[in-house]
Amino acid sequence: MNWILWKIKIVSYPPCRLKKTSPKKWLPNSLGILLPSPYLTCQGIDFNVADGLVTKFFYKKSLEQEMFDLELKNKVAIITGGSDGLGRATARRFASEGAMVVICARREEHLMQATEDLHKETNGSVLGMKADVCKAEDCTKLIDQTVEEFGGIDILINNAGKSAASGLEVLSDEAWQEDLDLKLMGAIRMCRGPVPHMRKKGGGSIVNATTGAGKAPDSLALPTSVSRAAGNNLTKSLANELAKDKIRVNAVCIGLIKSAQWERRSEKGSLEEFYTELGNKVPLGRVGEAEEYADLVAFLCSARGAYITGTAINLDGGLCPVI
Repeated sequence: MNWILWKIKIVSYPPCRLKKTSPKKWLPNSLGILLPSPYLTCQGIDFNVADGLVTKFFYKKSLEQEMFDLELKNKVAIITGGSDGLGRATARRFASEGAMVVICARREEHLMQATEDLHKETNGSVLGMKADVCKAEDCTKLIDQTVEEFGGIDILINNAGKSAASGLEVLSDEAWQEDLDLKLMGAIRMCRGPVPHMRKKGGGSIVNATTGAGKAPDSLALPTSVSRAAGNNLTKSLANELAKDKIRVNAVCIGLIKSAQWERRSEKGSLEEFYTELGNKVPLGRVGEAEEYADLVAFLCSARGAYITGTAINLDGGLCPVI
């Protein structure tokens, strides 16, 4: 909560209630001072009078302002897989809220174009850094460069990943290792680096993107269902471990949500028809929007979600049979 402190000489004692004199200004009828119009939204004023001085003159944000201000301004946020789909929508939301956003991806040219577009769309601070979370050295470099550029890290969104679904007998050891390295070990590497920096700043927030298959796997959902179950377990373990440092850790279990991966699968037909067909499987009758994912992630990382940690929230229109 932001407070503004003024020291004002009293004209008469005791101070009286404020009275409204116009739509643009407020006038304390015993202090003889016009208050600037930006403070019209103030809901309460508290006086503390001593020795003829008003030593504390607090302007409090209105309840509406408190509810809608996520207090993400100037927070430093790393978003992996931030050049497309859900990661890009999340980067756009954080930049729009005034956060200092770092996005990473493996395709450098595409990443740089996404960074430029996001800056134009939000007029915010967006920095693109090429990194592959499967490589420990890339993760270290990404974290170190972020700290060097912005002085710390407040938020981490482990969003990097891709869909993979098959059966036991057709999956090689290499396919298993590749999936676990990207979705599980990538998240572990990225969590390990920022935690000391979050601890120095007195807290932070981590959100891991997983899926409902990590709670209730379908057949032929390997290896994703296993790596995502591990991601949910990692989330709860880290939430318990890091709570003492005021570092909150949550997971978002995504269902059928519009993304670049689905777009690539529908190249041969109408995208809208494809999404309509997918939506028929969902109890709410539609596919989710990337912006809905971004809204939830922003809330979890915000001051409004300050009492939430260790959760794995289903964002799937009711598709997952497990709470």
